[in-house]
Amino acid sequence: MGLGTYQPPWLRTIDLGAEVHALRDWWERPHRLRRAVQAYRDLLAVTPACIAYAFTLFITWWTLRGASDIVGRRLIFSASTNLRNMQKDPIQVLVASAFWTDGGFPWGDILILITLMALAERWLGSLRWILVVAIGHVGATLITVLGIAHKIDKQLIPTRVAFASDVGPSYGISAMLAVLTFRLRGPARWGWAVCMLVWYAYGVYDGRTFTDYGHFFALLIGFTVGAVAVAISHRLVALQQRKAARNLDLPQPDSAGDGVAASPIPLNELDRGLDDARHDRAEHGHH
Repeated sequence: MGLGTYQPPWLRTIDLGAEVHALRDWWERPHRLRRAVQAYRDLLAVTPACIAYAFTLFITWWTLRGASDIVGRRLIFSASTNLRNMQKDPIQVLVASAFWTDGGFPWGDILILITLMALAERWLGSLRWILVVAIGHVGATLITVLGIAHKIDKQLIPTRVAFASDVGPSYGISAMLAVLTFRLRGPARWGWAVCMLVWYAYGVYDGRTFTDYGHFFALLIGFTVGAVAVAISHRLVALQQRKAARNLDLPQPDSAGDGVAASPIPLNELDRGLDDARHDRAEHGHH
């Protein structure tokens, strides 16, 4: 694919109405179940990051399930991104907290990872997907911890909040849900964005925990990352198109690279360059 025709994934949008129409046509064809299974297998085949993430969440849940209550609580608190742990070892807890879940089996997180998040990874690619999730997780965590530190310093919340548990992939998932807004185009994009904002704002209003605020901050981070990535992609495409247009205006050099186009030789005319230069010897003839 040439530079002039390359389109970054951030600019590859879909029309929701056309997708629904295509899904309706797909449903009317025979062998729906077999085709659905094959389509889902094809999706999972190109989303290794989501599969690895979901599998890691299952492994950590299984570890907690086999541990005693005391050991399990210690594992959760050691990986939690609370104020106390962030002051002691921020890098370790920022990484570890994304792979542990507190409570029962993480059905919701795993289902989202192997559905919506898998679609997002197929759209953006594994590396971009990982970067968005990491930025959302780290950014929302840092903002939340700074807010907790400020509130404790002003004695607006109890000190025990500094030791509360806060683990799970929800911050990164929230950021990616916001980025999925830029996968859509037309009214569907604005509808998705408004729904996400209303849902997360209601969570802050109803719950009012620092985790609810973290989810909302992660959503805003996702919107920001998506908007910046789309703007940069538009600039890169415009730059590539200008470069390709300039290349078309340049004279094409010959094989010797002297910048002068070589005169073509008709196919029905013999090339006698060797005859003139070497005066072909008799021993060079074909016998």
